[in-house]
Amino acid sequence: MRKKIKIFILLIVIILLCVISFLLFSNNDEEIKSIKSDKQLSRIYNYDTITARDTFINIITMPFSLFTSNFYNHKIIMDNYSEFLDNIPTTDGLISSIENASSSSNESYISKDYSTTNIQVENVDEADITKTDGDYIYSISDSNVIITDVMNSQEIKIASTIKLSDGSIPEDLILYKNELVVISANSNINSNSYYRNNYKNNTIVRIYDITTKTNPTLIKSYELYEPYYTSRCINNVLYVISSGNLRKEDDIVIRSYKEDNNEKQIALEDIKYLKDIQTTKQTIISVVDLENAREDIDVSSYLIDISNAYVSQNNIYLLNQKYNYNVDTPPIRELFGLKGVIGVFTYNDDNNSRGYNTEIYKFNITPEGKVIYDTRNNIQGKTINQYSLDENNGHLRIALYDSEGARVAIFDENLKQIGISEYVAKGETMYSSRFMNDKVYLVTYKTMDPLFVIDLSNEISPKVLGELHIPGYSTYLHPYDESHLIGIGMQTEEVVNKNSSGRVISTTSKIVGMKMALFDVTDVNNPVQISETIIGDRRTTSAILTNPKALLFSKEKEIIAIPVNNYSEDFEINSSSDSYSSTVNSYMNYNKSHIAEGYFVYNINIEDGFKLKGIINHQTSKNSNSMYKYYNNSKLLRGLYIDENLYTVSETAVKVNNINTLELISELKIK
Repeated sequence: MRKKIKIFILLIVIILLCVISFLLFSNNDEEIKSIKSDKQLSRIYNYDTITARDTFINIITMPFSLFTSNFYNHKIIMDNYSEFLDNIPTTDGLISSIENASSSSNESYISKDYSTTNIQVENVDEADITKTDGDYIYSISDSNVIITDVMNSQEIKIASTIKLSDGSIPEDLILYKNELVVISANSNINSNSYYRNNYKNNTIVRIYDITTKTNPTLIKSYELYEPYYTSRCINNVLYVISSGNLRKEDDIVIRSYKEDNNEKQIALEDIKYLKDIQTTKQTIISVVDLENAREDIDVSSYLIDISNAYVSQNNIYLLNQKYNYNVDTPPIRELFGLKGVIGVFTYNDDNNSRGYNTEIYKFNITPEGKVIYDTRNNIQGKTINQYSLDENNGHLRIALYDSEGARVAIFDENLKQIGISEYVAKGETMYSSRFMNDKVYLVTYKTMDPLFVIDLSNEISPKVLGELHIPGYSTYLHPYDESHLIGIGMQTEEVVNKNSSGRVISTTSKIVGMKMALFDVTDVNNPVQISETIIGDRRTTSAILTNPKALLFSKEKEIIAIPVNNYSEDFEINSSSDSYSSTVNSYMNYNKSHIAEGYFVYNINIEDGFKLKGIINHQTSKNSNSMYKYYNNSKLLRGLYIDENLYTVSETAVKVNNINTLELISELKIK
């Protein structure tokens, strides 16, 4: 009898072991799944476990998890606190996430030479507050979109005004042939549906037929119940991405959207989640065929959070980066796979250590323009903005930094890491990065500005080639040509702090003005700064510091221009030529309380560097509230050229100047 009991117990143990092994080590689950019911969606909203399998694994592995967490926690002692402090931005630094840059898109029906939005990826158009087709300028002014007829430069006029009567605030424009896309944020609070119409919490997209410029016709509108994040237009397809918190009404998670004033539901099979990610966030991707804009749009939702995005012609990469305060328990499968217990000693926890960690989600864009989730991976460190990423021959290249410094990683088509560079500039913050062919340029900063050049031609083993140390830092890098680079940022001075006995106790730095610099990187081992210009003082700022779309650059026309804001009484320009002194002096003839907003136009070439052509003034304010208005209006100034005319556009006016002499040709007051 005892023998039978022992056999029975042994069989039970074997069965349990088989079940546990299956649950732990089976890889049959698809990585991404569709939501099956509203009840399941509500469980996710309440942070319930997505599957019973995950719950079971957590229970049976809890004792082991406690052991392994202690096993790995020996790596984290007193340096954790300092590492956390290293990741806090310093007060003398700038800035959050910069958006966007490179050249152009959209074909013109008239053979005019005109500038387009400064974008990152060729043939991937990005939205901005100003667009042109060479005959008309489309711009945002408060809650209106202004269409300005500029065919006659000496007599420009408003062709029509699109008024958004629902109170929404236009944020971005995209121009495709004879269609104008206006993307706005809802600013109303609807008492009947607070969660759906909370302040600036919804994305509203309107598409107008502008064949007749004097009478734009609305042909499609839709509203996504999440905040607007970014958008792109590739060929004839519009992609609008919104991201935020899941919303709940009457214990039901909202999965609706509005299209042409009709309430619709995102189908459950179009709401996807990743099997091991629990979140109350969602990212909505809407797709519109602009050649058939009146047809229904495609809307899909992914239960992920995002903090950065990069879009190539064939793929969308969404990134979620967050700070890990605790070391994660190593995955059971990593520790006790085929290698057995030896996994404890071979487990690679590079992406599990305390600090910033970036999750990368890859989506394919099909030839028909559809968006399909592909795969994901993660890596230690954080990015700055979309310019931290680049796709080359289907391989993703990404620049990251953490407390160990900055480095570049390379992933293949399946997001498998195939190479990573060594760290540079330990303890410094990365301020900008730019990929150019098989090189990447990084700018880090603490008290000086090292410009690093990294060779990516050997993807398995990226190599640091050279570096240049100069005062200040660049928040944006722009290609001048294949061997020259423009840096735009801030100029700083090093401050040496001494004690009473004269001993140096620390070194810090202070901002003394804006800076544009031109670098020669012909000798990649020894980059050289060949020209610079310092603008203003420590309070000088510009939209270009946070938004590369504010840049106007043409190598052929030898022009670079940016909007600049400054307290006029402190204003000064360092220039090698005294011929500009009269321009500067006239610009300073304001009372001390004035804030000036102007468009600074420079000649630029390799031989002469930067030379100020002149300043096109767009705004001065005398009232005590001018600072508030100034900061809100500064982003609404853009410059563009059409043939030999330079157009500067703000919320209040459009000016036309000769691009060579800057002589005023005409001016149009918008309000």
